[in-house]
Amino acid sequence: MKPNHFVGLDIGTASVRCVVGTMDPNGGNKPSIIGHGSAPNLGMRKGVVVHINDVAEAVVQAITEAERISGYHISQATVNVNGSHVAGINSKGVIAISTANREILPEDRYRVEEAATVVQLPPNREIIQFFAKNYSVDGQQNIKDPVGMHGVRLEVDAHIVTASTPNLRNLDAALEKAELRPTHHTVSSLAAAEAVMTRQQKEAGTVLLDIGAGTTNLIVVEDGEVQHVAVLPIGGQHITNDLAIGLKTDLDLAEQVKVQHASLAKVSKTTANITVGKLVTSFDMDEVQMIVEARVEELLEYANKELQKIRRARKLPGGVIITGGTAKLPGLAEFAKETLQLPARVGKIQEVGGLVDTVEDSSFATVVGLMLLDMLLLPDSPAGGGHSSGAQKAAGNALGMAQGFLKRFKK
Repeated sequence: MKPNHFVGLDIGTASVRCVVGTMDPNGGNKPSIIGHGSAPNLGMRKGVVVHINDVAEAVVQAITEAERISGYHISQATVNVNGSHVAGINSKGVIAISTANREILPEDRYRVEEAATVVQLPPNREIIQFFAKNYSVDGQQNIKDPVGMHGVRLEVDAHIVTASTPNLRNLDAALEKAELRPTHHTVSSLAAAEAVMTRQQKEAGTVLLDIGAGTTNLIVVEDGEVQHVAVLPIGGQHITNDLAIGLKTDLDLAEQVKVQHASLAKVSKTTANITVGKLVTSFDMDEVQMIVEARVEELLEYANKELQKIRRARKLPGGVIITGGTAKLPGLAEFAKETLQLPARVGKIQEVGGLVDTVEDSSFATVVGLMLLDMLLLPDSPAGGGHSSGAQKAAGNALGMAQGFLKRFKK
């Protein structure tokens, strides 16, 4: 039996967000949001759990709010894995087809994917996701799905996402304290891509930057497949910290300056006023803009280095899509366009109904994507051995990666 409700839980550095969705019976295959909740998170630094109880408390608060709005009891959810410990590596797998008529079966596809996961990893790291970029059959390359084809040699080019085992265990411990079971773990950027990317953008080649408070999640999708995943250790909090140092003010005032007055576009006013109680503090807008520009430029340089690693710098027709709380910074898309030499836009959530007006904020892109992945990913199927693995296919491919297979690994 398929569940009627689907839940995404975004455990971010500054806040925890939860979204509950269901299939809208009146909207065809369109998912409908029926509940949402958010709570400040004090237990994380740069996407990594540093205080389990604080994270568990924030998760409980966000879930309770979502339960109250949706009227649905939440016991499990698809949860994101964040932090600069998350890294992607490329891998290849090769097998021989042993069936008498040499037809490739689903079992062969799983075998070659399994072969690609046999990589040397340090003992404190583990695979959390597997993306098959393309397959080759007897030298014929760029095959999306080899099942049903004939051949004797099957190869796969894959991108494997790994994460630090202690950090994953800490995240699971916080969820256990909150009495929530994770149905899937996935990277934040994949979830954001599900929520905001069109199929055309996934095919053409697009980079998504999910700029949160403590980290920026980057994902490159081309030919409908995940090509590269990275987490950059810079986010919106770093802009706040820079403003606090540069303007010689406290963090609360610096945050207000950032939210209310920071801009990367040309501004006409020369000073910004912040009122706290009866006290009015003035700041020089040129100085504010200079500080913000310097930090955002550094972030985009990090992103460009990741694109250079896969030889995609300035070569993605789909351009840059920016999501996350920091995406609301005025002039950011134009600034990214100039810096990365690619078309850039702020991402908008696609094809979702229900309480969509409440989650239109770009900071909700990841959690809406997690809810969609909860809907699209099939449950894990046991595959023997010391761990279980399953290949999940996007249902009907309406929202998922085109012919995308995603494999989960659990200890």
